[in-house]
Amino acid sequence: MIVLIAPEKDVPNEIDILNQLFHEGLQYYHIRKPDKNYQQHADYLNQIDTKYHNRVVTHNFHELINEYNLKGIHFQEQKRIDHIDNPGRYFKGLNMYGKTISSSFHEVETIEDCYFEFDYHLLSPVFTSISKEGYAGRGFDVNHVDKLIIGMGGVTTNNLDTIIKLGFKGVGVLGGIWNSENPVEDFKTMRNHFN
Repeated sequence: MIVLIAPEKDVPNEIDILNQLFHEGLQYYHIRKPDKNYQQHADYLNQIDTKYHNRVVTHNFHELINEYNLKGIHFQEQKRIDHIDNPGRYFKGLNMYGKTISSSFHEVETIEDCYFEFDYHLLSPVFTSISKEGYAGRGFDVNHVDKLIIGMGGVTTNNLDTIIKLGFKGVGVLGGIWNSENPVEDFKTMRNHFN
């Protein structure tokens, strides 16, 4: 399983590259654009071929799920802490039927203790981050945890074997694709590794 996270700041040819990645089989694309407002998120989605909207997960403006046929919504850690204790109220106005719900974590124990049944959990940083300064890898081992956990942080085509040995069921990748000279080729390498 490969979860691709959007670059925070738009990159040249981003939508063209993204559509190529979807064409090559990308199933999980997380839009995390903290500087964009609701309308800018909608404008961004409108540039993506509508047949791929059902592979897109939004981090911000969860209500976009009511207007677009998105795959699901994602809770960054603080948003999870703020809202998931009373999920009934939070999800009330959202059309969540058949949609995924995921969240970010930074400790294995927090995932183990989390009572809410997320479809998958992003745990970071496994390796030292490519896209964020000062995020040193922690080499989490999750073989003992019976939940779907995706390893994030510093993931490249060179450390996929280690991710699997550590017990992760897939990777969350940002810099390993968006900072690559050949993002589509690197994605295909990752895809083939997990197929």
